Amino acid sequence: MSRRKPASRSTAVTDGINPRQPCPCGSGKRYKSCHGSGGTALVTRPFAGLASECDWIALRELVPAGTSPLKLTGEYADRDVTLATVLPLGLPALARADGRILVGLQVHNSSDDVSRDVSAALLRALSAEPGTTVPPEGLPADGPRLQDLLADEPLEVTVHDDFAFWLDGAEASSADVTASLEQANATVIPTVRLAGLEAAYWCQVGDKAHLRWVLPHEEDVLLDALARLSAAGTLDLGEGTRYAGSFRAHGVLAPVWDLPRDAPATDWEAPAAAFAERLAEVLDTSQELTDAERRARAGLRGRQLTLR
Repeated sequence: MSRRKPASRSTAVTDGINPRQPCPCGSGKRYKSCHGSGGTALVTRPFAGLASECDWIALRELVPAGTSPLKLTGEYADRDVTLATVLPLGLPALARADGRILVGLQVHNSSDDVSRDVSAALLRALSAEPGTTVPPEGLPADGPRLQDLLADEPLEVTVHDDFAFWLDGAEASSADVTASLEQANATVIPTVRLAGLEAAYWCQVGDKAHLRWVLPHEEDVLLDALARLSAAGTLDLGEGTRYAGSFRAHGVLAPVWDLPRDAPATDWEAPAAAFAERLAEVLDTSQELTDAERRARAGLRGRQLTLR
């Protein structure tokens, strides 16, 4: 689990990225032609320093419908705030009539620092009149980040089957909200967070099942470790499974495995925990990669997809 670090921007901006690699912003361009060209610096790990960094990334990029209570500090410590993957109409935040706040992670626009974007929406909701929505607005140029507002406590993620939590038992406030709810529910894929593991999510997409697992390690270090396991034939999660590749998101990797469709999510908790033990062992290895491991590493890098 990633623990709190100083919230200064200078510790989070890009550093040491190969200019020929895809830009971490997800543009599809090489870094040297995007954020490495001398423009605004991209914060590659916007959630670094927060407890549960990897779950923040998963809720931002991988989980369809999920929530977690947030504990704030300072003058807002007594406010009831819930983090949500997505809100009606893609709103950044809303204030319920009873004063409770919902803030969304999956929004249409984002700046070069997602942490500052979410923080700005949260602050707007905290000062909004109860029963109002917080519409999108221009991206913040400066201001506090989530690391400045939140207590150092891990997320308590709840994965939902649909977006009924938007209404909290009430009627939809408008036809637009009703339509947005129906559209969102139609796109939800079955997802389960594996117990005892941070940011490991089973999901079913069509006739296929997968494990998507956001890991906190530096990319090159993790690729070396995965290459060692691949060369040793221990990269899978058991019979009928296959390592499919990885997503690159917000400065870290999220490996993906193909799983048998008919096995329930709970069946993969023990194999995933065993994999975590194998991974921990090779992460501590300081020896240079063998020829076979280097070939495996090249193959693994070729199966990466940049999300952010």
